[in-house]
This record gives sequence, C-alpha cells and structure tokens, in this order.
Amino acid sequence: MVPTSSEFQKKNPAQAGIRSTLVGLVLNATLAAVKGVAGVLGNSYALIADAIESASDILASVVVLLGLKMAGKPADKNHPYGHGKFEPLAAAVVGLALVGAGILIAVESVREIATPHHAPAPFTLVVLLAVVVAKELLFRYVAGVGASVESLAVKADAWHHRSDALTSLAAFVGISIALIGGPGYESADDFAALIAAAIIVLNAFLILKPALAELIDTAPDPAIGEKVREVAGAVAGVLGTHKCHVRKVGFDYFVDLDVLCDPDATIRQGHDVAHDVGEAIHAALPFVSKVLVHVEPADDYGRRSREG
Repeated sequence: MVPTSSEFQKKNPAQAGIRSTLVGLVLNATLAAVKGVAGVLGNSYALIADAIESASDILASVVVLLGLKMAGKPADKNHPYGHGKFEPLAAAVVGLALVGAGILIAVESVREIATPHHAPAPFTLVVLLAVVVAKELLFRYVAGVGASVESLAVKADAWHHRSDALTSLAAFVGISIALIGGPGYESADDFAALIAAAIIVLNAFLILKPALAELIDTAPDPAIGEKVREVAGAVAGVLGTHKCHVRKVGFDYFVDLDVLCDPDATIRQGHDVAHDVGEAIHAALPFVSKVLVHVEPADDYGRRSREG
C-alpha cells in the first residue's frame, strides 16, 4: 500500500506522533491509578493485573516519546540518513515491554488461582466498563495518527491501548462470572487475567514483527516500488527502468533507481533526466525523502541482459 499524508504530517510526522503519545500517557497514568485502587479495594486481581498493564503502557509511551524525538532529529555527519531507526527501535522496545507485562500477569494469575480468596466487589464492573470505552476510543485516535504518519512506534503505542481495552474486557467477563456464579467461581476473575496475559503477548509479537523487519531493512510494500517505476517511466527521456530499491527509515523512504536513457545522450542530458526523475518522484510521492538516480544506456542494459 502506498502511504498518503496530510501537509502537516508530511512536515511534522514526529510532532503529530508525540502529541498523540502525550495524550495516551496522561490518560494511562489516570487509569492505572483508578484501576489499581479499585482492584485492591474491590478484591479483584484481574483489575490489579489491568492496572499493571496500564502502568507498562506509561513506560511504553515514554519510550515512544524518546524514540519519536530522536527520529525527528535531522541528518548529521555521523547519521547521513537521519535518525529514523530510533522509531522502529522504540516500537521493538514497546513490544518487548508487552511481553514482560504479559508474563508477569500470567505468573501472578496462576498464583492467585491457587490461593483461596473472596469474589470481587460488584463496583469493579463499573470501573472496567468505563476503562474499556476510554481505551478503545484512545486506541482509535492513536492508531489513526500512527497510520497517517506511517509510524511503527505510534502504531505500537496504539496497540498497547487496544490490549488494555481487551484485558479490561476479559476482567469484566471474569468478574461477572464470579459474581453470578457465586461460591466456587471466585477464580473466574483470575482466569480472565490469564486470558488477558495471552492476548497481551500475542499483540506484542504482532508489534515486534514489523519493527524488527524495518530494523533489518526488509523491503517495504512492493506497491511503492511499482509506483516509483511508473512515475519515473513517464518522465521525458526515460526509456525504461532497471533496478529499484526502496527502504524505510523511520518516517522517511529512500529510493535507489536505475533509469535507461538514449545511449547517445550527453552527460548533461543524462544529468537533466536524472534530476527530472527525482523531482517527479518527490512530487508524486512526498513521503520519499531522498532519491538516488543512476542513468544507464538503454542498449548497454539490453546487451547485458542478453549476455546474463
């Protein structure tokens, strides 16, 4: 899929991500405190586990903020391609934090299942219902920003919110079963926390996969390369294209492209064609930060293709 961006997001993708992350951080801090207190007072480990997950969200949001701030720094002598790798690195750290939170909740859930205790208090259901609604709305907001600025870190932060909504929903179901079932069903709350832990770990791997792929320069969607070839092929003087490599670094895309031109063209004419190709790609695909165009004689390419 070829990304699209608004004018503000093209100029300030990091700032847009930072703003959404700050909103999530403030809400997470509030919800973590509310859930933790309600969990202790209401005798619900599922709610306490939910509070732990929200606390991990706070740490994750801080990591995302730092990653976005670093990724937004301009290129320098030591980083000629910019600092964009900090963005998928932050996403990977968030994914690992989710794995840790899931394991911690699972271990504590098993311990609580083996320990006799009272059923949760009914008021915890009201707290959980409010949390589910708040976190789902926050997920949609942050995910929308992450998609519009093509940020893995912001998308990972959004899924942190979605996993929180899912754990709260699981806790709601577990506590409801415990209250409706009565004596003998007290552990339903803890089984719900265990299910929530599994959901969290699954989301963690869904976040880690694209983050690690970008860190090792896995090629992005082939549609981007196809669009680059299409735009280049329409430029006057271009007789065809050869190699086209695209890589994503943070918010930016970098393109290396070979274009085929008239073998009798002068160096100046070849240079002008390369310049026009670069300008056309930037105009059609504004998310592309840099374009490196290599000009090849069309007959030489045909000869090497036949010999190869």
